[in-house]
Amino acid sequence: MRIVIAEDAAVVREGLVQLLRDRGLDVAAAVGNAEALLDAVEEHRPDVVVADIRMPPTHRDEGLRAALTLRERYPDLGVLLFSQYVETRYANRLAATGMSGFGYLLKERVVDVGDFVDALHRVAAGGTALDPEVVSQLLAAQHTAHGLAELTAREHETLGLMAQGHTNAAIAEGLGISQRAVEKHTASIFTKLDLPRTEAGHRRVLAVLRYLQGEG
Repeated sequence: MRIVIAEDAAVVREGLVQLLRDRGLDVAAAVGNAEALLDAVEEHRPDVVVADIRMPPTHRDEGLRAALTLRERYPDLGVLLFSQYVETRYANRLAATGMSGFGYLLKERVVDVGDFVDALHRVAAGGTALDPEVVSQLLAAQHTAHGLAELTAREHETLGLMAQGHTNAAIAEGLGISQRAVEKHTASIFTKLDLPRTEAGHRRVLAVLRYLQGEG
C-alpha cells in the first residue's frame, strides 16, 4: 500500500510518516499544502491519500477541495480525510462521488495507531472508514431514523458493527454467529429500512448513514 500524506503541521506530518513506516507501510510523499498534494499524487500514484482539511494559504478547506479534485481525476484512489474539524460543504460533495474508498476520521477520536492503520487499509481496498460524529453532522438533515425501530436487537448489533466499517466476516466473528446469519440480518435490515435494491455496497452505506442519524 503506497500512501501520500498532506498535513501542514510539520510535527504531525513527520509523526504520521514515522508511525506508518514503523508499521511497514510505504509513505511515498508527505507534503504541507494542497497544491503539493496534487503534484505528489500525480507523481507517485498512491493507493490512498491522507489529507488534512485546513491547509495553506487560507487554512479553510484547501485539503477538502484538493481531495475532491483527486476523486474526480482518480476515481479509484482512496481518500482518508484526517482532521480536527467536520466541514460539510465539500465533504458532502466528496461523499456524493461514491463512498467506495472514502474515509473521514477526527484526529482527537483516534486513540489507537492500529485502528488508524486498519482504516487506511479499508479505504485503500475500496471500503469506508467514517467517524460516527462526522457522518451525523454531514447527513443529519438528509436522513431520518425511519425503520430503525423495527429492527431486532441482533439486527441493531449487526448494523452497529457495519457502521464501524466491519466486514460480514468480522461481524460474524464479533457476534459469534455464521456469515450466513449475518447475511440474513443484513437483508432484513435493508428491507426494514426500505432501501432500494441496488449495488450491495451502496445499500450498506445507506443503512449505516440511517443508523448514525438515528443514534445522533
